[in-house]
Amino acid sequence: MEEYGKILIIAMPVFLLLIIIEKAYGIYIKEDNVPLMDSVSSISSGITNAVKDVLGLSLTFISYEWMLSKVAVFHMESSVLTYLIAFFIIDFYGYWTHRLAHQINFFWNKHAIHHSSEEFNLACALRQTVSSFVNLFTFLLIPAAIIGVPATVIAITLPIQLFLQFWYHTKHIKKMGFLEHILVTPSHHRVHHAINPEYIDKNHSQIFIFWDKWFGTFQEELETAPPVFGITRPAQTWNPIRINFQHLALLISDAWRAENWKDKFTIWFKPTGWRPENFEEKYPVNKITDVYNFNKYGTENSSKLIYWSVTQVLTTLLFVTFLFDNIAVIGLPNIFIYGLFIFVTIYSYSELMDSRNSSVFWETIRFLFGISILFYFGNWFGLNAQLPIINYIIGSYLLISLSISAYFVAFEFKAKKAILVNS
Repeated sequence: MEEYGKILIIAMPVFLLLIIIEKAYGIYIKEDNVPLMDSVSSISSGITNAVKDVLGLSLTFISYEWMLSKVAVFHMESSVLTYLIAFFIIDFYGYWTHRLAHQINFFWNKHAIHHSSEEFNLACALRQTVSSFVNLFTFLLIPAAIIGVPATVIAITLPIQLFLQFWYHTKHIKKMGFLEHILVTPSHHRVHHAINPEYIDKNHSQIFIFWDKWFGTFQEELETAPPVFGITRPAQTWNPIRINFQHLALLISDAWRAENWKDKFTIWFKPTGWRPENFEEKYPVNKITDVYNFNKYGTENSSKLIYWSVTQVLTTLLFVTFLFDNIAVIGLPNIFIYGLFIFVTIYSYSELMDSRNSSVFWETIRFLFGISILFYFGNWFGLNAQLPIINYIIGSYLLISLSISAYFVAFEFKAKKAILVNS
């Protein structure tokens, strides 16, 4: 946990800087596709995923260490060659876990968040799951275990392979010549994120594109079909925690309402999007049928709400940085209390981003939670030793945040609704 947290402290500002550069470049060439609200939602999703991973809130039924002890034929020493082999096998593992997440109803729930942005930019790369609490696919690393790749090599290579998937989430890099035949490029990944019928469930590879070509899931980006991004059942929210569980909620609801016991059981393992017969008519859900003609979500927010949302996510990054840098000092069980505060924070301000009146309720919960931490511990998890006035700073911030949420709900949201009613 602690080592991964240290890695993220380095990675987070790098990712944020690249997102800012992409935004500035888009404005410069008059092709800005990095809306601030969408980016705040994406970064918030990345925070929830990172906090979940650092806190170890997941369970692996079959660990790589266990497989290594049972099936290893050789025992490799750590070397450059070992890391290259591990990287290659992890990419094979990544292709199949990615493909299964797209093709099986239950597994789509953990991956839908990544595709939920209706934009395609570096920020949307950070939309990662918080709803996956169990790792079921470690068995796909059996080839590495058989040849004896050390567990430490796998543990180091996995995050490297994940971080290398960041750069190709952009519209600004066009086709890349001969690299299109070897690596996953922005063009390939635009196809993967698109909801055009000809692009659905294509290009699952993560680093090497030849997996798709070998296993029959490759599709080139076509000039005649500009990619349109999102998911066919649009999220219609900026709240990353809501997005994480939307598909699961629909599955549970459909399984409950299904009259056929076979449907109640098999719905979980059917192809993604499958519903029992006539459910689309009996229990309709919002679905995009014309990919070239639909309204993107949340495009009419006020500048005040946009800038306050940016302020909130940047402040949350400061809280998270302190957590990741002080995991050992904060210790158990306090790191889970801190993690819960981060989750409540993100839920609260993303509810405000959605213009929900309930945001005041969640902001009140966060205010009381934060003040309780200050009173119970007498300090903010040891930060007082570095900054003696931190209690006053955090207390003031929580009060200001609650007051601003109340302002938006009491005045701006009411005025917005009045305009909609009269129009």
